[in-house]
Amino acid sequence: MKIISDLHLHSKYSRACSKQLDIANLEKWAKVKGINLLGTSDFTHPEWIKELKANLQENETGILKTKTGMKFILQTELSLIYTDQGKGRRVHNIILAPDFDAVDQITKYLKKRGRVDYDGRPIFKIPCPDLVENLRRISDKIEVIPAHIWTPWFGLLGSMSGFNSVEEAFKDQSKHIHALETGLSSDPPMNWRLSGLDKYSLISCSDSHSFWPWRIGREATLFDIDPTYDNIIKALRTKQGLTGTIEVDPAYGKYHWDGHRACDVCLSPKQSKELNKICPKCGKPVTIGVEFRVEELADRKPGFRPEGAKDFHKLIPVSEIISKLLNCGVATKKVWAEFNKLIAVFGNEINILLNAPEEELKKVVDDKIAETLIKNRAGEIEVKPGYDGEYGIPIFNDADRVKEIVIEKPKKIQKGLGEFA
Repeated sequence: MKIISDLHLHSKYSRACSKQLDIANLEKWAKVKGINLLGTSDFTHPEWIKELKANLQENETGILKTKTGMKFILQTELSLIYTDQGKGRRVHNIILAPDFDAVDQITKYLKKRGRVDYDGRPIFKIPCPDLVENLRRISDKIEVIPAHIWTPWFGLLGSMSGFNSVEEAFKDQSKHIHALETGLSSDPPMNWRLSGLDKYSLISCSDSHSFWPWRIGREATLFDIDPTYDNIIKALRTKQGLTGTIEVDPAYGKYHWDGHRACDVCLSPKQSKELNKICPKCGKPVTIGVEFRVEELADRKPGFRPEGAKDFHKLIPVSEIISKLLNCGVATKKVWAEFNKLIAVFGNEINILLNAPEEELKKVVDDKIAETLIKNRAGEIEVKPGYDGEYGIPIFNDADRVKEIVIEKPKKIQKGLGEFA
């Protein structure tokens, strides 16, 4: 069976998330998107786990289902903030669990180390190796997957994590890490530039904080297997049955390039190097993005493709495209009207993105929208890079392009933080 999965998202109990992010809305909008397997999100939160147990039915497959058949896999995200060898470490990890009994044991273990009731993505001072070792004592079916590995603040290989490899972070437990989530700001070709990542399955997920179709399923992982928990874990651990991913253009992600949002400064890695990573407006350090960091750690040139690498689709969500073409907000009535026309004919958004013929699209929406959707499928839409927490923007005219920063090196910088002298 072909599975289109989104294995990392959040619930209404996580910070900065929609308060309507419940099972009913996840199911409804996953179907609109075209996703047929979802992570439950946030299974350690005491209120959310009550809702999961009340709304999802367990069975021998390890895949939970709603009464109407939507499939879920037990999933949460943990934030680990700790000190290792005198350095501060910050790493987010996705956790997959085989059943509610394992979830209860995981939560019991975590409650000995801190609180789980204040946020769907709780914080613990647990080193990465200790987490893996202790979760495997509960069940060797539990899977730990480093989340959005390149993001600056909480990605395993991000500029602020303090780690340069999986082995450095997980030490003797790195043998139990099998998959890595690439995050919105990187794509498979960027990860292929590091030979040390070849052995890992690369997965893509939305990390969504809402259920809207321009968020949920914007990145997804594709499998061709019977939908059981054991088959999913086997595919992640061996790559057999994992057929590829759906990605946004990495420039769409919020940390693709370097920059300083407060100063409206977006820098390419080349510009950032020329400025010694200092904002040309305020003199403070910029946030170093994913492209810079990949270049820093890469041991291969751009364009290298490892043997056996999985295929991927690079797609911008339909609503984002319509929004830009109509020059109005993504959640406006105009955008919804066009989006709903397409859904009524083609069933779900992923079918629109990947399969709908151009001539059929033109029978439903304006020719410009149809033609742009086909360009999107071919990966031909340029994107203004995101930076320092700002999403990237699809480019449909010259006014959308990144403004060139005039590189003027300061004569003096006070400890790298002060105003230019």
